[in-house]
Amino acid sequence: MQNKDAAARPMYGLVFASSVGTIIEWYDFFLYGSLAIFFAKLFYPPQDGVAGTLISVATFATGFAVRPLGSLIFGHMGDRFGRKVTFLATLLIMGCSTAAIGFLPTYATAGYLAPVLLISLRIVQGLALGGEYGGAATYVAEHAPPHERGKWASYIQAMASGGFVLSLAMVLGLRLGLGEQSFGAWGWRLPFLVSIVLVGVSFRIRMRLHESPVFLDMQKNKQLSASPIRDAFTIPGNARRIVSFLFGVACAQAITFYTAQFYALYFLQSVMHVDFLSATLAVALGAVCGLPFFIVFGALSDRIGRKRLSLCGMAAAVVLYLPMFMLLRSAVHGTTIDFLPVAGTVFLLVVIAAMIYGPYGAFIVESFPPAVRYTSISIPYHIGNGIFGGFLPLIGLSLVNLTGNVFAGLLYPIAVCIVGFLVTLFFVPETLPVGGDRKRQAASLSALIPESGQEI
Repeated sequence: MQNKDAAARPMYGLVFASSVGTIIEWYDFFLYGSLAIFFAKLFYPPQDGVAGTLISVATFATGFAVRPLGSLIFGHMGDRFGRKVTFLATLLIMGCSTAAIGFLPTYATAGYLAPVLLISLRIVQGLALGGEYGGAATYVAEHAPPHERGKWASYIQAMASGGFVLSLAMVLGLRLGLGEQSFGAWGWRLPFLVSIVLVGVSFRIRMRLHESPVFLDMQKNKQLSASPIRDAFTIPGNARRIVSFLFGVACAQAITFYTAQFYALYFLQSVMHVDFLSATLAVALGAVCGLPFFIVFGALSDRIGRKRLSLCGMAAAVVLYLPMFMLLRSAVHGTTIDFLPVAGTVFLLVVIAAMIYGPYGAFIVESFPPAVRYTSISIPYHIGNGIFGGFLPLIGLSLVNLTGNVFAGLLYPIAVCIVGFLVTLFFVPETLPVGGDRKRQAASLSALIPESGQEI
């Protein structure tokens, strides 16, 4: 037992150092999402409240839309120059752009220049985030023992949810502590400015990390790709794996994650008109309670496989989303809510998301060859999250506004999960052979995924 604990200690330190940076980057990126409804009044013309809200949510989506471009830029860097140096760069870029939002003039001061500057900084944030996940997930997974890869890589996924919760907690604490008047006048800037300190601490911690052993081995043996973007699409079968993973696991992961947290929050605030405090507290509590399940399902995937858990999560979303949002609606009374039913529903939404997202890190890392892994991981992840997930609030709220049906926004996530389920079922192979003849299954997987699978 002592030997096992001793062997785990370096992984705990490595995961902590990687996760601290990840949670800060997601905190930076989600701050705007936590304040999108509030920012509609600060940065956009006040004449039309509905239009201002939709434009503000569209600005939130803009940061997601450029993430695929960031994935190409930083994926290339990660496969050419190293995992560590790349996610150090993304951390600094994200921190600086987030802090700059805290200095922006509002529409009342600068007119249309204010939203232009805000959108520009959201684009920079999106580019930086496009390089974060691929680096952190690859770095942790390439250090982890093969039989515990799902467990250790799942901490990176959990930290995305942790960044969301931290952003909600920061905003909520300041609004309660300062009061609405002071928060609206100047207090909203503080969560963005705090990022300077958080990023500084995280950068110092990450500087102590060593480069990935897989990357160092490729560098030593001169096996690094000279053009990772080109090679990601020309290595036999790799382009097909990227496309299959994108329209399978990646799009479903993105949709379930953002439905559980952001769309649930927007549904309560914008569709059901629940007051900010009640909606935020309930969603934050549900998200906090659900957070450990990312790690639970990541570890479980080491035993029963990545694909099986992912398919269960997608099926649960298709079957349960409408009943769960009907439950949310039934718990709303005017601008107030029955707190525990709402928090409990959000918790279940997060658990569904965790069934897909918990195993995701190990699943995607094991699916691609080391020389182009950073790039190959980043492309489906950030197209999935940047396009399918990032536009979820905008599409969902637009459908509600167009139809007048409060549940119309669920058509989009349910449809995406159906597509994701079918593509994953038929076109995405399991990367962890479980049960039966492991050698036979491993050989079959190796034929489908050369240079990938367990030899990472």
